[in-house]
Amino acid sequence: MAQQARAIQTRRSILVAAAAVFDERGYSSATISEILARAGVTKGALYFHFTSKEDLALGVMDVQLDSDPLPAQLTKLQELVDQGMLLAHRLRHEPLVRASVGLAMDQAVEGLDRGTPFRAWIDRLEHLLTAAKNQGELLPHVNARETAEMLAGSFSGIQVMSQALCKREDLGRRISVLLHYVLPSISTPAVLATLDMAEDRGERLFGTLGSVPSQAGAPD
Repeated sequence: MAQQARAIQTRRSILVAAAAVFDERGYSSATISEILARAGVTKGALYFHFTSKEDLALGVMDVQLDSDPLPAQLTKLQELVDQGMLLAHRLRHEPLVRASVGLAMDQAVEGLDRGTPFRAWIDRLEHLLTAAKNQGELLPHVNARETAEMLAGSFSGIQVMSQALCKREDLGRRISVLLHYVLPSISTPAVLATLDMAEDRGERLFGTLGSVPSQAGAPD
């Protein structure tokens, strides 16, 4: 058990170090030797968990969708809001998440499937939107897949703009504005009136994560 815990911690340390190097130098300029020095682990330890720099970068990219379960809500649309607001908060405060998103958005990165995190994010949003439609939360015309793709693309563009303008300091507000404009076009009025889309929603959610039961927010 202790050995397994050490292995998990070592893998996490390597990911954090890699994220810092990728974030500071970019994927192309980053080297395994720099990552080893930052992580304070041996080459053998790194290659036990990751087979190459490419594999390590894929591990970092996976992190953006890797978070503790969120609380289940009365509506699936609130859970969809919560997914976006929490990611906005984590982008501001977690270097590993910033590096993950940065790799996925970096058009200079070659040899990596940068589409993987986008597809995973779209699939997650589509699942919530489909559940919302089945529960009568969406207007009749709404297509779950198209809406998921539009929301994922809009979030991606807004976070890039926020990064360029103010290092994402206003990202919570900008995502809140996006939701306030988009959700009235897909949500029934009764559900829309209940949604908490405040710019500090992600911060408040983040503060509850340690107390959320593991089954909360699991897909139906």
